[in-house]
Amino acid sequence: MKKLLTTLSVALLSMAAFSQSFVSPIGFVATDESKADVLAYIRKQVKQEYAKIGMDDPSTLRMMEKKNLDAFKELTKATNTELLRKVTKTYCDLGMCDYDTILMMYNKENKESQKTTEW
Repeated sequence: MKKLLTTLSVALLSMAAFSQSFVSPIGFVATDESKADVLAYIRKQVKQEYAKIGMDDPSTLRMMEKKNLDAFKELTKATNTELLRKVTKTYCDLGMCDYDTILMMYNKENKESQKTTEW
């Protein structure tokens, strides 16, 4: 019985950790479960980042969570998915895997990709 409880506990912890993994906005399907996964990731990520600098008070956390959720929603509308994949990989590999940063850099890169260098 103790072994079964341990196995169940590990399974539940694994599920909780999975629900806090980065959720790609590319091809996102808004089900209750996927929305909960996005919110769990945002809460975890914002809490970690702002705790590092001592700004993990509730009002700051809620404000930044909302900013990241709004950015995620905007990213689901991205048309240049190849560029979004590249930007996401670059910034997540650097440890800057928040939706607000990804949106800002996607918009910048997308705008620059429309320009050409001229004489």
